[in-house]
Amino acid sequence: MADIQGSYDDLFNAVPSALAALLDEGDAGGSVAVFVDGEPVVDVWGGFADAARTVPWQRDTIVNVYSVTKTMTALTALVLADRGELDMDAPVARYWPEFAAAGKDGVLVRHLLSHTAGVPDFEGPWSAEDVYDWSSATARLAAQAPEWEPGTAAGYHSLTQGFLVGEVVRRITGRTPGEFFAEEIAGPLGADFHMGLAAEHDHRVALTVPPPSHDEDYTSSAPGIGAPTPAPGTGIRVRDGNSVAWRRAQIPAASGFGNARSVALVQSVMACGGSVGEVRLLSRAGCDRAWVEQFQGQDRLLGMPVRYGLGYGLFGNTYGWGGWGGSLVMVEPDARTAIAYVTNQMREPGDDSRGLEMVMAAYDGLQGLQAKAAR
Repeated sequence: MADIQGSYDDLFNAVPSALAALLDEGDAGGSVAVFVDGEPVVDVWGGFADAARTVPWQRDTIVNVYSVTKTMTALTALVLADRGELDMDAPVARYWPEFAAAGKDGVLVRHLLSHTAGVPDFEGPWSAEDVYDWSSATARLAAQAPEWEPGTAAGYHSLTQGFLVGEVVRRITGRTPGEFFAEEIAGPLGADFHMGLAAEHDHRVALTVPPPSHDEDYTSSAPGIGAPTPAPGTGIRVRDGNSVAWRRAQIPAASGFGNARSVALVQSVMACGGSVGEVRLLSRAGCDRAWVEQFQGQDRLLGMPVRYGLGYGLFGNTYGWGGWGGSLVMVEPDARTAIAYVTNQMREPGDDSRGLEMVMAAYDGLQGLQAKAAR
């Protein structure tokens, strides 16, 4: 059995066992964390940080979690809303006047967070280099017309959501979303999560390993049956996500770097009614705002039924989102629990239930905690 490092409450021994099983099946490396009441009951890791399997995954190894980053960007917007600086029902153009162009004057801030704004992609061909330039990317989105009447349908805004929400954050605060997140959220919490990674952290990054039958030209596409493949000249490749340019850029929908511990710590804010320990970032009402359903139905891009709140997927009374490559975070406010799984190992499209396996393993421990508390 693979060697698992870290610590865990004995009630949660199913979690390290599940991680070990994935590594035994051939995964390179990963980490899992479960936080209850803002405190870790599981913080484990194992495997390797490189495809050649020569560098062991360490306690401070970090990895690109791709779209799990969206939950961090959503939190920045929710913090601003809770402070009264951002109105979710206001037109985006109130904060970003140029965005009203081409029939987008009716797009509301909440449409951006719920994938209903009608701007799920950039018009025309684009490459990774195009998303490294913040001003160019946001100007391009401001100028284009929506693909549907905003608010009437949902289509996963895979990369664009981060620029859309992030530019609103920048217009309000004068700071990039990565700067705001670092100073107002990660810093106070002591969370090792970054949007726009400084060079000093490069040595800790576990580069993404493509699925076994693919190389680094493997390109992102929306998950789900019936999901479209990227148009020629578009899409992000594994080699892009592994590049230094990607790490340095502000891509708040997809370029966050952290480990399971930092992901679960940050999202414990949402699990625990707005505060972790002595740090309060939101009111309870500010957290609850995120869980109000904004859309339910078929996602035009994912090709599957979805429920969206403000920046989070809604799954019954559990909330969260996953990322390209397998990373996942789930928030369970009723149990004041946040569960995170991150990995550098991609699996074949449509054949990846690892994150959910970790969540189910964690639920075994939660049931044990509840039974212990009831005694």
